Amino acid sequence: MKLATKQFTERELDRIIEMAWEDRTPFEAIEFQFGLPEKQVILVMRGNLKESSFKRWRKRVQSGVSQKHLKKRNPDITRFKCSRQKAISGNRISKR
Repeated sequence: MKLATKQFTERELDRIIEMAWEDRTPFEAIEFQFGLPEKQVILVMRGNLKESSFKRWRKRVQSGVSQKHLKKRNPDITRFKCSRQKAISGNRISKR
């Protein structure tokens, strides 16, 4: 687990965890922005959350509530972000 997080700053790690908690953000979006596949995201979450929080997160991801997997998502949703969200490139807010 520590090998996966060494390459990330604290800010990036916080963003990965935040994206993982969001039901509508698929694992593929995290992999696109940070290069972490689902198994590595699980390791990051396990290593950075309390055990009870990690178990609650895993239960939610594996339930029908979460849309963390693109296969479970509505096929009409084809983007990773809200259409009203500011332009983001490589997880960095672009210059205005």
